[in-house]
Amino acid sequence: MSSSTSVLALRLAGPLQSWGASSHFARRTTESAPTKSGVIGLLAAAAGIERGDDARLAPLAELRFGVRIDQPGTRIRDFHTAHHRDSGKSMPLSERFYLADAAFGAAVEGEHPLLATLYAALRNPVFPPFLGRRSCPPAGPVELGLHKDARLEDVLNAVPWQASDWYRKRHRHQPPDRLTVLREKAGDEPGGTDVLRDQPLSFAAAHRRHALRTVVTAHVALPLGPAEGSPHHDPFEALPEALEDESA
Repeated sequence: MSSSTSVLALRLAGPLQSWGASSHFARRTTESAPTKSGVIGLLAAAAGIERGDDARLAPLAELRFGVRIDQPGTRIRDFHTAHHRDSGKSMPLSERFYLADAAFGAAVEGEHPLLATLYAALRNPVFPPFLGRRSCPPAGPVELGLHKDARLEDVLNAVPWQASDWYRKRHRHQPPDRLTVLREKAGDEPGGTDVLRDQPLSFAAAHRRHALRTVVTAHVALPLGPAEGSPHHDPFEALPEALEDESA
């Protein structure tokens, strides 16, 4: 590993997320975890990279990516309809799928100067970040920290559990003993039989292109400690106490 290699840790959590690796006509699906193309798109937006600027996109696409499923969320379906403004003609009804109440710890590994620039961009983004679709804003800050001289695997093992407070309370008597990690292979590392077409090549609106990427599935022990970067204010936190006061 190069001495300049760093890992940028991220928290991807919000009311809704949608990470589509593919879409077919009027049916827009979502993967069960953030895709590399979606997360690279988030970083590119924060850095102010325009959709058609493939030259500036290329270094980001070369970053090694991994995600840890901290709070799986629930898959939901929504229906969308639209009308032509001039003719009033209805467009075909479309289905769009989302993950509700999900939280992930994610990370990208690469050269330190690039990741330092991206870390600064997340703290002061040119374009606002979103979780797969523009209608899915994050619930709080995305950046968790920049780790110099680190490995992707080690950071995904060590980053505190990013689950929401209500999810932790619901599972306080039986928390998960391990979390699933989906990450890119490291060089000639053996294993990895799953593939996703989410390696970004171009985000140009008329010519979006993605290549196949090999994914390794692993499991890590539940990290201890508070969730770094998670929002501390939960408007529903006082609801059970309020109901108990009314029933007293």
